[in-house]
Amino acid sequence: MTARLVAQVGTLQDFRRRWIDPPSRQELLGGLVGAGYSPTLVRLVDEKDDYDLYDVLAELGWGMRPRTRQDRTLAFTYKHEDWLDALPPAAAATIKALASQFARAAPRAWRTRRSSRRRRSRQPAGLAALQAAGQPAELLRETKQRMFAA
Repeated sequence: MTARLVAQVGTLQDFRRRWIDPPSRQELLGGLVGAGYSPTLVRLVDEKDDYDLYDVLAELGWGMRPRTRQDRTLAFTYKHEDWLDALPPAAAATIKALASQFARAAPRAWRTRRSSRRRRSRQPAGLAALQAAGQPAELLRETKQRMFAA
């Protein structure tokens, strides 16, 4: 799987870029599964249930030290505290809430547009907070970039 992953993506930075874009991530995962490799099975066999597939694959392909979702969230809030503090308080709180969801179970809300629409309808205050800080989609993309770089 390692050779296939590296051949498909190239560098860790390219992997991160593809990972934060849901269609690119699905294409990447589909290519691995289509070639007979299961990232989810690797996570299960390696007993890394507390890790996002990003960390499992980044370790496999590029030797990156994996972080649990909880550790990645803590690193994100610590390393990007200044960025979060520069946002309007409600937007920062919304992003921190999303990060907290990621820490608990890598929510599908981070992964698909359809889930994103459901979340918006249930949490209009969160969407309004993100809109007040700029374009919600761009803000979420930057959040994911920072999260997976932390």
